[in-house]
Amino acid sequence: MNSFFNKPKGFGEILDHTFRLSKQRFSDFFLILLILVGPIYVIQAIVQLLTGTSFFRETGTGSNWFEQVLSSFEEGAYEYTETAGNLGADIGLIAVSLLSLIFLPVAQAAIILAINHIRKEEEYTVSSVIKGAFSRFWPLIGSSILFFLIVFFMVVIPLVITFMAGFASGVIDPIVGILLGIILFLGFAVGIAYLLTRWSFYFGSVTLKEGSPGFTRSWRLTRKRTWSVIGLYIVFTLITTSISGAIQLSFSVLLGNSVLLGMIVNAVSLFTTLLFYVGFAVIYFDLKIRHDADDLKDLIEEYDEQK
Repeated sequence: MNSFFNKPKGFGEILDHTFRLSKQRFSDFFLILLILVGPIYVIQAIVQLLTGTSFFRETGTGSNWFEQVLSSFEEGAYEYTETAGNLGADIGLIAVSLLSLIFLPVAQAAIILAINHIRKEEEYTVSSVIKGAFSRFWPLIGSSILFFLIVFFMVVIPLVITFMAGFASGVIDPIVGILLGIILFLGFAVGIAYLLTRWSFYFGSVTLKEGSPGFTRSWRLTRKRTWSVIGLYIVFTLITTSISGAIQLSFSVLLGNSVLLGMIVNAVSLFTTLLFYVGFAVIYFDLKIRHDADDLKDLIEEYDEQK
């Protein structure tokens, strides 16, 4: 087994391992995303061109360049609502969304499989891990749909409860209503983050055929590590959103809301997605080795007790 995977890692070691692995195998991981997700971004660019968006630089009205850039985004949103009845544009946007829902999970599964080969010091090719990911397509899609349904109800129901409780209390005393709403919102937010983190590693379990839909397996793996994993999720989210936001802000000043800006943002999105997927896989295998070690300790303790 690869030496980087054969022992439990701390918070900083997981981040370091993620960046090192992303750098060492960047060409493989990026090619996986480029093959599976790249064509979707090309379709998105074509849809934008067909709906009248300028390729190189999109500017709106205004007395100076700053106002023109800002108005290009406002006018782009307005034009989108105006062309909402355009059947071709609607079909294109729906197609892009559906293709993303299909191929992004496959890309993540392929990266997990590639890292699993690296962990075991086995040879692999990009085509072989993509093929392996497609072989798990239906279990992954089914488990993901179930997970998103859980997310939907776990978010909507607490929001309704918070709104109703805050409104009812606000009728009696507005200050109490606001305070109660804040307390309930924060409490539900922490609870939702905790539960979803405990279940979120179903994806790795299904990909590696360790259990489907994988929620029980994920719950066991995250035992005693939930808050650390939540912290890692927050760090990865901050890193990826900061990179994407900085690039988009920098180029939007020059390009406005153009097709070229969308292509640049999507290219950066491939990189940040790669980083997040690799981080997820590293965390999963760290949890796996910790869980397997704990199971071994339990077996040894049971054996000693029987003696």
